[in-house]
This record gives sequence, structure tokens and C-alpha cells, in this order.
Amino acid sequence: MSDCKGIITEIQRFSVHDGPGIRTLVFLKGCPLRCQWCSNPETQEKECQTLTRQGKVETVGKEVTVKTIIHEVLKDNIYYRRSGGGITLSGGEPLFQPDFAKALLHGCKDTGINTAIETTGFAGYEVIESMIPFLDLVMYDVKHISSEKHRLFTGRSNSLILSNLEKLAQTGVPIIVRVPVVPTFNSTPEEMTAIASYVAKIKGIKALHLLPYHRLGESKYAELGRTYDFALMEPLQHEAMTKLLDIVKRSGLHCQIGG
Repeated sequence: MSDCKGIITEIQRFSVHDGPGIRTLVFLKGCPLRCQWCSNPETQEKECQTLTRQGKVETVGKEVTVKTIIHEVLKDNIYYRRSGGGITLSGGEPLFQPDFAKALLHGCKDTGINTAIETTGFAGYEVIESMIPFLDLVMYDVKHISSEKHRLFTGRSNSLILSNLEKLAQTGVPIIVRVPVVPTFNSTPEEMTAIASYVAKIKGIKALHLLPYHRLGESKYAELGRTYDFALMEPLQHEAMTKLLDIVKRSGLHCQIGG
């Protein structure tokens, strides 16, 4: 298991926005969705690739073993113990490298490290189910209730995503639903009401976090030789986000802005 290999883009230490406590984020490469606002476009393709940054060609992605990552993660074990933190698998989509993600979660649990995953939920349910014994928290994206609009903006239907969420909630694993709030996609009161109402009806889910859209990843598209479709899109103002927050609160869910 410790020799299992996967492809990552980076390991980010001392994160406080991707699960409880101080955490180490591991960004896995590859994602089946193509969200138009994606802030990590360098993680979409599973294989290593090149980009041009400040006139220099760089390789994005490297193959690593589970053992190598756990060695790096354990450097901050004292901070995890004091803060309730641990490791969070992100991406891309961690479920897109199922064997590697499972082995990494398993290895972390064996060493006493708290585990979490950020996921779109787009995979066969058997993939998700195999990881449940090694997960302390799942942060699960629900982007829209309309399958048609979800496909238009991400390239995929949301039917598998929502079905997997309902099955996962029945297992008792802690889940935080996260909604990336994106102008022109899901930012109207009607759309947020539909999302909150849907999530609130799923037994076992009590929390929903609103993640404001931002353009921090815009420069990466030029580095990859790609066009950023949301280049002219402005993030929502705080007042608009607060109104959406109030809508979610009325559904009975614990809600906050940010991860």
C-alpha cells in the first residue's frame, strides 16, 4: 500500500479553510468535470503537462508514492494534534485516482492522522464506498439542482452526484455540503432555495457552506494556453452573499460563508 503511486500537483501545508484545524492539502491530478470557473485548471488533466510561467516552461504534476506523502504530512503532526487537523485530499477530483486516494487515506488513518476529502462526488458509488472506513469528513460539492444547467456549466449531469450524496449520507460519515456560488450559474435566491431545500431533506446532513466565486486562478489559464471563460465575471458583493446565507439558514442547516 505504501508503494502505491499517484500523480499530484502540490502539497500545501498549514491550511485552515479545508476542514477542521490545521491541515495539509494534497492536490491530486485529474477531474471528470470541466467547471467553467475552475480555479485549478492545472489539475483537470490526469497526466503531467507543461505550462509557461513568466517565460519559463514548467512541468505540472509529479508521480509520488503514498509513503512519500505520509512522510511529508507527518512533519506537522504536532499541529494536527493541537488543532484537530489532519490531511485533506483535494484536486482536481481525488476519486479520479481511486486506488491511490484510498491507499493514502488508509495509510494516514493507520498513523493516526485525521482524514478529509473534497469531492464533486462524480464516480461510481463503489469507489466512494471503499473509502468510507478511512474518512473522518467528506466535503461534498452540490453545485446545482438542475441537471441541464449543471451539464451546461460543468460538462456533466448532476444525477450521479446527487444519487451518491444520498447514499453516502445513509452511512453516517460526517458530511459538509459545499456550494461554490457562481454568478450566472447558481447565485439567484430561487436557485439557492432549491439547493438548500434539497440538502435539508437528506437525513444526516446538517451543514452547508457557501464558497464565493473568485478569479484567483485566472492567470493559470493563460499559462496553460487556454481561455478563461469567466474573465469578465465579477464576484458577488458581500451583501448578496449574506442574503443567500439567510436563505440557507431558513432551511434549518448550519451555514457559513467560506470553508
